[in-house]
Amino acid sequence: MSVYLRDIPLVEAQNCLENALLEAGLSGYLGSEVISLDEKALNRVLAAPIWAKLSSPHYHASAMDGFAIRSIDSTDATDTNPINLIVSKKTVYVDTGDPLPDWADAVIPIEHTEPLDEDGQLSIHHRHPHAVRVRASYPPWRHVRPMGEDIVATQLVLAAGHTLRPYDLGAIAACGHSQVTVARRPIVGILPTGTELKPVGTPVKPGEIIEYNSMVLAAQINSWGGVAIRFPITDDVFENISERAILAAKECDLILINAGSSAGSEDFTAQVVESLGDLLVHGVAVRPGHPVIIGMIHQPGCVGGNVPVFGVPGYPVSAAMTAEIFIKPLIFKWLGKRKEKQQTLNATLTRKVTSPAGDDDFMRVVIGKVDEKVLAAPLSRGAGVITSLVQADGIVVLPRGVQGLPAGSPVDVRLLRSIHDLETTIFAIGSHDIILDVMAQYLAKSDRRLVSANVGSLAGLLALQRGESHLAGSHLLDPVTGLYNLKYIDQYLPQIPVQVITLVGRQQGLLVNAGNPQQIQGLADITRQNISFVNRQRGAGTRVLLDYHLKQLGIAPEDVRGYEHEEYTHLAVAAAVSSGRASCGLGIAAAATALGLDFIPLFSERYDLVIPTQHYQSDLLVPLIELLNNIEFRQLVSEMPGYDVSEMGRMVDKVT
Repeated sequence: MSVYLRDIPLVEAQNCLENALLEAGLSGYLGSEVISLDEKALNRVLAAPIWAKLSSPHYHASAMDGFAIRSIDSTDATDTNPINLIVSKKTVYVDTGDPLPDWADAVIPIEHTEPLDEDGQLSIHHRHPHAVRVRASYPPWRHVRPMGEDIVATQLVLAAGHTLRPYDLGAIAACGHSQVTVARRPIVGILPTGTELKPVGTPVKPGEIIEYNSMVLAAQINSWGGVAIRFPITDDVFENISERAILAAKECDLILINAGSSAGSEDFTAQVVESLGDLLVHGVAVRPGHPVIIGMIHQPGCVGGNVPVFGVPGYPVSAAMTAEIFIKPLIFKWLGKRKEKQQTLNATLTRKVTSPAGDDDFMRVVIGKVDEKVLAAPLSRGAGVITSLVQADGIVVLPRGVQGLPAGSPVDVRLLRSIHDLETTIFAIGSHDIILDVMAQYLAKSDRRLVSANVGSLAGLLALQRGESHLAGSHLLDPVTGLYNLKYIDQYLPQIPVQVITLVGRQQGLLVNAGNPQQIQGLADITRQNISFVNRQRGAGTRVLLDYHLKQLGIAPEDVRGYEHEEYTHLAVAAAVSSGRASCGLGIAAAATALGLDFIPLFSERYDLVIPTQHYQSDLLVPLIELLNNIEFRQLVSEMPGYDVSEMGRMVDKVT
């Protein structure tokens, strides 16, 4: 059996799914059920409207502790001409919530009365005096909750399709209901497949992968109102996957088979779907998420006779985005749930991006607001980079036919975070350092979010030049003077007043595998034929430092095997060495320690924060500036390998 991957446009795939659901009778409610009204009803979707059976309140109720009266009896009362009301059948004490006597139409709060005894003297019996003195008149219905003030019997309280919130439960109870009719929650079976997959918590060897896609998919489905069932991992065996799919079809309304769909020879998911029913779509022109499968299983014992099935790509970002694009709308449809209004924001793209012309491209971005400019910085776009979804503030969709956008282009961002989060975001673009991650952790306690884009020191200064960040981390060495950053600031930010503040002194050196098996001692060794090097990108301070010292040693770049192999962070360099892709790389001690590498110290340098004066003086950055003098923070950094905090927070220079 051979099934070939053939991408079709997203809209065509969605229409194909809709037609198949309509034909199978699955294009609306799956059904409803009646449940008790209690806290378990939270987040369920109403399948029928709630009409009030009872008014709330269902009687005229006192809104205060005090005395129920006829308002007409207080007409002449003033501060200088008080009146006394005898406590009797026409003036009685009531507590808050008590029903009002039939003859009463107002309540005088107890604190606005003076209790009197039979002789007209002040009494100590506040609730049961002989009479009360009143110094103001009370109009009808003052301090009274009239019947139906909140809800009137027969009125519509909540419409069908509404998702129940905590206070909705109270309103339903108040209007006389003890049960609610809700949409039946669709049951979604998730079948992770792959011989290389291992459960969470299992030690893994090279070639083995921790299976967490099913956990992410299940969490998404449950949050949207479905009920997810995670099946055990199934090996890449056609018969085993078929058997598991048939089993799932007997209890599930929808099946997601995760991984196993591609243009390769072992395209088991497509083969299984075709063997059990109809293969409707095999490949959608959308990124991330190309090898999406859509089908319908027809097997004896299936729920309703037909069960939709999706082949969800194995890459984690593709899997999550496929669920967002296809599964979420389907669950909403089955629940009769109102479509969520997507909050969007207009932003400016910070760098050039490319996109395949034939695909709808869902690009993850982080958002920063610098002055009045809202900026969108693209994140890593690899389908396997799950952190791009963790870090993302929003999604920018580049529609098919658009091959990319230049820096500065306006884009519409579908927000994944609140506006408040964006308003409290400090946008840092520049050199990478692990300390920035530590700072982000501390700043979160001060209602600030530090977002870092690791593009290198020089690119960070250029971002400041364009007004695209609040600050830049920089450690650019001037080979002539031996000073850091100031020459470059003069060159690239001549018209922008900035503050240059030292964050840390740090050591740069060679990162090598534990035990230094190749006995690398210094830069001279990286020219050896058996040594492969991993470099930082052009414009990075570490790259500038390397080039300076190579020149001092008379070493040409072409003499270094791997000089063109570039990474954007110290941790990425460490990962390249740890994984065997390179013998060594120039980086910081903390990155070596993080991945269990050895560190050969070579140079000491200063890492500064370059902050435009207008941002330095803003309220947004106050917590960051204060953090540099935080004893706990300084102590933590000082205990990390390769850092010197003796000059942390020192103003290096003011460039005007």
